[in-house]
Amino acid sequence: MRVVIAGGHGKIAQLTHRELAGRGDTAVGLIRNPDHTAALRAAGAHPVVADLEHVGVDELAAHLRDADAVLFAAGAGPGSGAARKDTVDRGGAVLLADAAERAGVRRYLLLSSMGVDDAPPADDVFAAYLRAKKAAEDDLTGRDLDWSILRPGQLTDDPPTGRITLDRHTPPGSITRTDVARVLVALLYHPGSAGAILELVAGDTPIADAVAAVERH
Repeated sequence: MRVVIAGGHGKIAQLTHRELAGRGDTAVGLIRNPDHTAALRAAGAHPVVADLEHVGVDELAAHLRDADAVLFAAGAGPGSGAARKDTVDRGGAVLLADAAERAGVRRYLLLSSMGVDDAPPADDVFAAYLRAKKAAEDDLTGRDLDWSILRPGQLTDDPPTGRITLDRHTPPGSITRTDVARVLVALLYHPGSAGAILELVAGDTPIADAVAAVERH
């Protein structure tokens, strides 16, 4: 499987590169900063410099040719203002969907966040982040793509447990970034998850079993 990951230098993206490479898949990471190419190669990915805030849809679509799936894992990151939450977390996701449609790539995974349904009306940056993620979700669900949306809880760098709770709605909780990456890869290999919006926190169910159950929801 050939998977193109937007936001390729992010923590979860790099973990996902490693998971894909470990399965013998091809991971392609889209990055803004050329200085990050070595880190992606070390994670087993093929780096491609494509700034989502400046690249055109045709150029981006060319990078998606022959891909089996795309994953949007980009974000403006800590320290960025509300404006960049919109241009990256929403605008980048929309641009990737436009490019996927143009390139004929149907499978699209969107890494979102728990809490987007209850984004506060405040003008602070976190509220802007949640609103941008929800807008990206709303755009994607209106498209004729085989999309899945994953909303993890609070992210940690703890060692993975391999046991999760994955459902349309879950209680608030945390989840390790490595477990998120493993769930993303499992969803890519589970066509029955297309059309699902899923919340993810730590739990008691092995990842493979939790993902396999998605089609019964």
